[in-house]
Amino acid sequence: MKFKPLHDRLLLKPITAETKTKSGIIIPDTAQEKPQQGEVVAVGKGKRLEDGRLEPLGVKVGDKVIYGKWSGTEVKLDGVDMVILKEEDLFGVLG
Repeated sequence: MKFKPLHDRLLLKPITAETKTKSGIIIPDTAQEKPQQGEVVAVGKGKRLEDGRLEPLGVKVGDKVIYGKWSGTEVKLDGVDMVILKEEDLFGVLG
């Protein structure tokens, strides 16, 4: 797959939530929440500032991040569900 996000956009692979609770109850697909964590797969070059300079993004490929439940655009690339969103839609990077 060859995909390069433009500007301050990111391509994320959502990390799916557990399908079983700690007590062993299996959660059906219809009752599961949308993923809010993802792994950065590709990043754009950065955000263009008003003076024309390019500000690099604060995340890199491989970072695990938390984003808003309804943020970004869901796409399917090579049969894999992905999310494209702006860096400002991220809440933080998981350490």
